[in-house]
Amino acid sequence: MAKRVLVVDDDEMVLMALDELLSPEGYEVHTVLSGAEALKRLEVDDYDLLMLDIIMPEIDGFELCKRIRQIEKYKETPIVFLTAKSREEDRVAGLAAGANLFLPKPISPEKLLGVISDTIG
Repeated sequence: MAKRVLVVDDDEMVLMALDELLSPEGYEVHTVLSGAEALKRLEVDDYDLLMLDIIMPEIDGFELCKRIRQIEKYKETPIVFLTAKSREEDRVAGLAAGANLFLPKPISPEKLLGVISDTIG
Protein backbone atom coordinates (compact mmCIF):
# COMPACT_ATOMS: atom_id res chain seq x y z
CA MET A 1 0.00 0.00 0.00
CA ALA A 2 1.28 3.46 -0.87
CA LYS A 3 2.61 5.64 1.92
CA ARG A 4 0.30 8.61 2.45
CA VAL A 5 1.72 12.13 2.72
CA LEU A 6 -0.19 15.27 3.72
CA VAL A 7 1.43 18.50 2.54
CA VAL A 8 0.26 21.76 4.16
CA ASP A 9 1.34 24.99 2.49
CA ASP A 10 -0.49 28.17 1.53
CA ASP A 11 1.41 28.34 -1.78
CA GLU A 12 -0.38 26.34 -4.47
CA MET A 13 2.79 26.17 -6.58
CA VAL A 14 4.62 24.41 -3.73
CA LEU A 15 1.74 21.97 -3.34
CA MET A 16 1.73 21.17 -7.06
CA ALA A 17 5.51 20.78 -7.17
CA LEU A 18 5.56 18.39 -4.20
CA ASP A 19 2.68 16.36 -5.64
CA GLU A 20 4.49 16.11 -9.00
CA LEU A 21 7.71 15.09 -7.23
CA LEU A 22 6.27 12.52 -4.81
CA SER A 23 3.42 10.87 -6.74
CA PRO A 24 5.65 9.25 -9.40
CA GLU A 25 7.73 7.79 -6.57
CA GLY A 26 4.68 5.86 -5.36
CA TYR A 27 3.52 8.15 -2.57
CA GLU A 28 -0.15 9.03 -2.21
CA VAL A 29 -0.04 12.81 -1.82
CA HIS A 30 -2.82 14.92 -0.35
CA THR A 31 -2.48 18.72 -0.23
CA VAL A 32 -4.22 21.44 1.73
CA LEU A 33 -3.78 25.21 1.82
CA SER A 34 -4.23 25.90 5.54
CA GLY A 35 -3.77 24.55 9.03
CA ALA A 36 -7.52 24.46 9.56
CA GLU A 37 -7.96 22.30 6.44
CA ALA A 38 -5.15 20.04 7.64
CA LEU A 39 -6.80 19.47 11.01
CA LYS A 40 -10.08 18.54 9.29
CA ARG A 41 -8.28 16.14 6.94
CA LEU A 42 -6.43 14.51 9.84
CA GLU A 43 -9.77 13.67 11.48
CA VAL A 44 -10.89 11.53 8.53
CA ASP A 45 -7.71 10.19 6.91
CA ASP A 46 -4.53 8.52 8.14
CA TYR A 47 -1.10 9.66 7.00
CA ASP A 48 2.41 8.26 7.23
CA LEU A 49 4.14 11.66 6.91
CA LEU A 50 3.11 15.28 7.40
CA MET A 51 4.95 18.12 5.65
CA LEU A 52 4.24 21.60 6.97
CA ASP A 53 5.13 25.14 6.01
CA ILE A 54 5.55 27.65 8.84
CA ILE A 55 4.25 30.89 7.38
CA MET A 56 0.52 30.42 6.82
CA PRO A 57 -2.56 32.49 7.61
CA GLU A 58 -4.75 31.73 10.64
CA ILE A 59 -2.73 28.85 12.11
CA ASP A 60 1.02 28.97 11.53
CA GLY A 61 3.04 25.80 11.17
CA PHE A 62 4.36 25.87 14.74
CA GLU A 63 0.84 25.99 16.20
CA LEU A 64 -0.39 23.39 13.73
CA CYS A 65 2.42 21.04 14.70
CA LYS A 66 1.59 21.42 18.41
CA ARG A 67 -2.09 20.68 17.71
CA ILE A 68 -1.25 17.64 15.60
CA ARG A 69 0.90 16.21 18.39
CA GLN A 70 -2.15 16.40 20.70
CA ILE A 71 -4.06 14.01 18.40
CA GLU A 72 -3.47 10.50 19.73
CA LYS A 73 -2.98 8.75 16.38
CA TYR A 74 -0.42 11.39 15.28
CA LYS A 75 1.78 11.48 18.38
CA GLU A 76 4.48 9.43 16.61
CA THR A 77 3.83 10.30 12.94
CA PRO A 78 6.86 11.97 11.33
CA ILE A 79 6.40 15.71 10.82
CA VAL A 80 8.75 17.61 8.55
CA PHE A 81 8.87 21.39 8.30
CA LEU A 82 9.68 22.49 4.75
CA THR A 83 9.99 26.25 4.98
CA ALA A 84 11.71 29.40 3.82
CA LYS A 85 12.33 30.30 7.47
CA SER A 86 15.81 28.95 7.95
CA ARG A 87 17.17 30.76 11.01
CA GLU A 88 18.42 28.65 13.89
CA GLU A 89 15.70 29.95 16.23
CA ASP A 90 13.06 28.82 13.71
CA ARG A 91 14.60 25.34 13.59
CA VAL A 92 14.67 25.16 17.39
CA ALA A 93 11.05 26.34 17.60
CA GLY A 94 9.97 23.80 14.99
CA LEU A 95 11.60 20.91 16.78
CA ALA A 96 10.22 22.14 20.11
CA ALA A 97 6.72 22.20 18.57
CA GLY A 98 7.08 18.49 17.82
CA ALA A 99 8.61 18.24 14.35
CA ASN A 100 11.07 15.47 13.54
CA LEU A 101 12.92 17.37 10.81
CA PHE A 102 13.37 20.97 9.72
CA LEU A 103 14.31 21.48 6.06
CA PRO A 104 14.94 24.92 4.55
CA LYS A 105 13.55 25.86 1.12
CA PRO A 106 14.79 25.61 -1.50
CA ILE A 107 15.82 21.98 -1.29
CA SER A 108 16.93 19.79 -4.15
CA PRO A 109 14.34 17.23 -5.24
CA GLU A 110 16.88 14.43 -4.80
CA LYS A 111 17.66 15.44 -1.23
CA LEU A 112 13.98 15.77 -0.35
CA LEU A 113 13.17 12.35 -1.82
CA GLY A 114 16.08 10.88 0.13
CA VAL A 115 14.86 12.39 3.39
CA ILE A 116 11.32 11.14 2.80
CA SER A 117 12.53 7.66 1.87
CA ASP A 118 14.72 7.53 4.97
CA THR A 119 11.81 8.70 7.11
CA ILE A 120 8.93 6.53 5.89
CA GLY A 121 10.35 4.20 3.26
